[in-house]
Parts: sequence; C-alpha cells; structure tokens
Amino acid sequence: MFKRVVVTGLGALTPIGNNLSAYWEGLSKGVSGAARITRFDPEKFKTKFACEVKNFDVKDHIDFREAKRMDWFTQYAMVVAEEAIKDSGLVLDTENRNRIGVIWASGIGGLKTFEEEVLAFGKGDGTPRFNPFFIPKMIANMASGTISIKYGLRGMSYTTVSACTSSNNALVDALMYLRLGKADVIVTGGSEAAVTQSGMGGFSVMRALSERNDSPETASRPFDKERDGFVLGEGAGCIVLEELEHAKARGAKIYAELIGGGMSSDAYHISAPHPEGLGAIQMMYNVLEDAGITADMIDYVNVHGTSTPIGDPQEVKAIQAVFGEHAYKLNISSTKSMTGHLLGAAGAIEAIASILSIKHQIVPPTINHFTDDEVFDAKLNFTFNQAQARKIDYVLSNGFGFGGHNCSVIFKRYND
Repeated sequence: MFKRVVVTGLGALTPIGNNLSAYWEGLSKGVSGAARITRFDPEKFKTKFACEVKNFDVKDHIDFREAKRMDWFTQYAMVVAEEAIKDSGLVLDTENRNRIGVIWASGIGGLKTFEEEVLAFGKGDGTPRFNPFFIPKMIANMASGTISIKYGLRGMSYTTVSACTSSNNALVDALMYLRLGKADVIVTGGSEAAVTQSGMGGFSVMRALSERNDSPETASRPFDKERDGFVLGEGAGCIVLEELEHAKARGAKIYAELIGGGMSSDAYHISAPHPEGLGAIQMMYNVLEDAGITADMIDYVNVHGTSTPIGDPQEVKAIQAVFGEHAYKLNISSTKSMTGHLLGAAGAIEAIASILSIKHQIVPPTINHFTDDEVFDAKLNFTFNQAQARKIDYVLSNGFGFGGHNCSVIFKRYND
C-alpha cells in the first residue's frame, strides 16, 4: 500500500512577489511581472523585456562570501528553501536527516556564470584564466547539493533536467520516493536564472519570445488572438513534501495532498508540440490514472499556457480530448500571463499557485486577454483578467518541455 504524500511548506521568489504571501497577492490581483530588462542593456535585442525578480539583494539572505560562490539560480534556490523549511515547521535537529532528501530542478542551471566566464576568456589573450568556482557554480545539480549541505540533509539529493517540465518531474520523483517509504520528507522545487544576454538571444533567435516592446506588461497573453510568444521569467519555488503519518505525528499544518504524477513523450520534435496533442493527452490520462480519480473530479487546470501561437491551441485541444463535456465546467488559467515563463522553475511556482488556489478557493486569472481567438472554444472558462472564487477540491497542473517532455501533477484538498 502506497503512503500518502502532503504539502507542509512553501517558498516562492518570483517576478510578482519575493515571498509566498507576496506571490499569492500578485496572482490573485492579476499583476504583471514584465518590464524592460535591467540586468543588461537590451537595446540591441529584438526583445527588450522580461519578467525579472525585483528588489532582490542576495546579501539580505545569504552571506556575501558564500553567495559569490553561487550562480543566481542557486541563490534563488537557497532563498526559497529557507522560506519553505521555516514554513513547514520542521525542527531539523530532532529529525532523522538520513530520511530527508532534496530533489531540485533547473532546465538550464548556471547560464549567467557560463556566459560571464566565456565572455571574459574571449576578451583575453587566450591564456586560460577561469574562476575556480566556474564549474561548481554552473552545473545544474549544485542547487540541490547546496541545499543538502546547508541543512545536513543526507537523503537522496539530485536535480531533474527536462527543460520546462523539470520541476514537475522533480515533484513526481519526490512523490514516488515518499510513496515507497524511501524518505520521510523531500525538499523539492526548481529555480532558474536565464534572463541573461545569451538566454534572451537564444530564445529570440528561435522566434519564441514576444517582441511587444511597446507594452511589456501586456506581452504575455495566453489564448489571446494577438499572442506572439512567451515572456522569459526567472525565480524559484520550493515545496516541502512529507509522508502523511510523519506530518501528522509532528502536528504539521497541511496545505494539500499530492495524489498523482503523469509523464509522457511527444516523440515528435525538439521544440514544437505534437500537432494533435498526443503526448499531452497521454500525460493527462496517466496522471488521472495515477491519482485514482476521474476527469470529472478536476476543478481547475493550471495550464502550461506559454502564450505562443502554436503551443496554446495544442494544449487546449488535449484538454478537450481528455475532459470531454467536463471541460466546460473547469476553470482554466495560465499564471504565466503574470510571471512569464520560468523554464525549469515554471512547474514549481505553478504547483504553488495550484496549492494556494485550493487553500484560498480562488482561481488566479489569465491576464492580458483583449481579443478572442476563434481557434478556442468560446464556451471554455479561461478565467480571463480576473480571479474567480469557486469550490476547488482537485487541481491539475501541466508542464511541457523542449524535446517533447510532458509531465503533470494533481493536488487535492486535504481530508484526513
């Protein structure tokens, strides 16, 4: 018999809020995190804006000498892990830390570090002069390793990398280990810091980014007829997952229960979704089966919804194939309309949005809807422009990634 898995701690650092409460306030009020880039001068770039983390000083959270040894994505991970562990109420000195793991996610890892080191080398005389922390700062597993080291967590520790599904894959891995009794607690989530010259340039040349430079705050507009690409975001989200009996024994507060994870592959193209949504359909069937529920029990789908001309219709097509007539009773929303696309960290902050929607019984909106697109069924409820209150017992959160990776999770309102 599988063990049950619950959420006992949350932490968030996002373009619309630098902690959990600020993030939820931004979500519920429909705040846009997009603005002109401040990290570097974007004037020569086709896209000059992104969803950056704002008013963040790492010295407020981490000793500066330690922070210098971390790429931004690891710094972000450390900040949200601290918030989530504190929120969970775990007293680590009384816990068996051999049974607490860290399963983290990042789609890219230390892109800023790699960029800086290569640019510096290219400007030199060819003599190899690299920072001794170049490799440890850059590699994607360093966030999970650093969290483990700081808190002395000696359970499994590794990083999942599957592009924009990375965080969902981390959640599913954590769910499986906890179900099997291989750990009592797993600190999971994801972080990303790709708002750099190479990050913006790389996605821009793929024609993946919106170029709405005259109105950045309205550029991420999933399901709108005038959508022209996604808005790159950055930040992190952390979720403390815990075996139910362990959580109950220590009197932990419980946000929600994680009841299912489903995965599939498109097996079609390195960056485009399957035109018939076959992988997405299979993924959602898989997650429903794993959760042991039927499609008509889902109340809200937090969609991947990146605001691309091709991706949005394929996801909606898949939802309608899986949910049938129940699709018209769902709330559907894309929180990327507010946060932008956090790549490997997207699934983490969207899982947190899903969990908080259960807690508050409110569906965050899909903002920036101006013009209906006839490709979408007008009878579907995309939660346009304003949050909506409703009874929410089950939320499904989707993730899709370059390479044809698909991964979805289902959270349930906790009942003892």
